[in-house]
Amino acid sequence: MGDPHGVGIVGLGVISRAYLDTLADHPEVRIAAVADLDASRSAAVAATVPGAEALSVERLLASPDVQTVLNLTIPAAHADISLRAIEAGKNVYVEKPLAVTFPDGRSTIERAASVGVRVGCAPDTVLGTGTQTARAAIDGGLIGRPMSATAVMVTPGHERWHPHPDFYYAAGGGPLLDMGPYYISALIHLLGPVRAVIGAAGSLRAERVIGSGPRVGERIPVEVDTHVSGVLEHANGALSTITTSFDGVATTAAPIEVHGEAGTLAVPDPNYFDGDVRVFALGGTEWRVLEPRAGYVEGSRGIGLLDLVTADGQRPPRASGDVALHVLETMTSLLASAAEGRRIELTTVAQRPVPVPLTPVEDWKG
Repeated sequence: MGDPHGVGIVGLGVISRAYLDTLADHPEVRIAAVADLDASRSAAVAATVPGAEALSVERLLASPDVQTVLNLTIPAAHADISLRAIEAGKNVYVEKPLAVTFPDGRSTIERAASVGVRVGCAPDTVLGTGTQTARAAIDGGLIGRPMSATAVMVTPGHERWHPHPDFYYAAGGGPLLDMGPYYISALIHLLGPVRAVIGAAGSLRAERVIGSGPRVGERIPVEVDTHVSGVLEHANGALSTITTSFDGVATTAAPIEVHGEAGTLAVPDPNYFDGDVRVFALGGTEWRVLEPRAGYVEGSRGIGLLDLVTADGQRPPRASGDVALHVLETMTSLLASAAEGRRIELTTVAQRPVPVPLTPVEDWKG
């Protein structure tokens, strides 16, 4: 094994802790530098990671010790930081979504290809045993030919728990761009790419009230649709219906169900790496839980970056920029369809990523 792959992290908000827990002690990578708009936060994080430097964003992007930039900034900054990293000759792994507009996402992928660097993007939760076991069951013919799927995410809104929820309700926010990447990425792994979409959307309230933190009771404006529904036409002929909402209280619906000629598969929440995969066979009398048969066991955020680093030309990375761009076009096309009242055909095509064999936690941790 050669020297560990140098990683620089830009953006040290709450989600960065999960990535650091996965990456900090892994032998394949080394956290070489960290950067945040808050210099004191950078210093505090660097103090917990041996060998990491607290740098400005500019110095981190220029550092010869950084080969891949882990972009954990807010969604509105994703494209800017990714493009600056690419111009500096760095690979990029970015939190979801790839960008908040499809043109920005496309520019990121096209520029990376022209420079000769790689792009990866969350979510990597779909590489865990939950989604991957469901995929293995479908590919193995357990439910016969898949005909349709449903994906449902209903919550009353993030302002109830997030102390600064403004960006969830501003341009580039909303339930689809926030949570849709998990569900649509899972559907692509399960059923393949999307060829066209039809969407409908609305908003329940013009304002939201912050429910926790120093701004509790403050009202913030809602500038985006907070309930989005749609139909995804997959290239293989299957139809998926998706609902993402900040306007509901609760739901009894499974996060994802896939319906086939010989059975129905209940897939766990793609916001998590694991969970029970259940099947109800045609002619059966009850649901049956499947043993995990594929995926990274006990996965955690950051395995997508490890998958990108260790692929090294041997295979395409599974949490790839191409998949993320296809997911982004699917979401932005759903929103455009809702606004314009028409079916929209997609321009991107992403191949289903290579499946993940059942990989014990000690193996992916190295």
